[in-house]
Amino acid sequence: MDYTAWILLTAALVGLSCGLIGVFLILRRMAMMADAISHTVLLGIVVAFLITNQLSGPHMLVGAVIAGLVTAFLIQWLHSLDIELHASMGIVFTTLFAIGVILISTSVGNAHLDVKHALMGEITFIPFDTSDYPIVGEVPTATAMLFIVLIIVLIFIIAFYKEWKLTSFDPALAASLGIPVLFMHYLFMGLVSITTVASFDAVGAIMVVAMLITPAAAAYLWTDKLSIMLVLSGSFGVVSAIIGYYIALWIDTSISGSMAFATGIVFVISFILSPKHGLVSKWVRPNEQLDG
Repeated sequence: MDYTAWILLTAALVGLSCGLIGVFLILRRMAMMADAISHTVLLGIVVAFLITNQLSGPHMLVGAVIAGLVTAFLIQWLHSLDIELHASMGIVFTTLFAIGVILISTSVGNAHLDVKHALMGEITFIPFDTSDYPIVGEVPTATAMLFIVLIIVLIFIIAFYKEWKLTSFDPALAASLGIPVLFMHYLFMGLVSITTVASFDAVGAIMVVAMLITPAAAAYLWTDKLSIMLVLSGSFGVVSAIIGYYIALWIDTSISGSMAFATGIVFVISFILSPKHGLVSKWVRPNEQLDG
């Protein structure tokens, strides 16, 4: 595969993984959680680097997942103290992200890890950092990690589809049926953390948030059926990645920023044209009733 193909494949894997996870974030009314975890994983990555002095390896993933789970726990704890949920998210993620930024500025030194890299990613350099794998040969490290994360996400969604469907739509009913709602919540937060950190180095926090929320929000406008919503959201993520890449080439700007912008284009089109919630359908239906 050539340079462009690796970038497109990497971005498509981000779009697909984040699109699938994002559906459950939207259904749980936890869109802000994506913003929170996508920023606080920076603290986990920095702490892992300070402990090991290495910018790659499984310890980075472990550090980020721990940071994501700590974020979810602190938010839940503050909410249990009668602080409004979105306020809890804002307090926790800004505080932990600020700690991460301070550590980068004061302790990390000359390592290839800075705030701009954290926000925008380095997807243009992905094809140059490769690892050798059996059968497939040399593959960009970030691409391989994203593929593994996608498989993990698919396995967990399929294995716990009914549980997450129930806990997303009706947690009280799920609890009455004996489903461990709190365990499922933290398991899901772990998946969000894994998906976020796998995408983090390649595309940065901005695109991670865009891919977690916007494709899922667009899919929500098209259907009320969860299985179809998952397919649509993943597809919108992939389409946004491809469109965004060519927008970036066209106007010579940030690839990650353009991909995030492309998710907005997909949402606007869905908001206008979706058959149930779109502006056109809302305008046509009253006119049809008047004509009738």
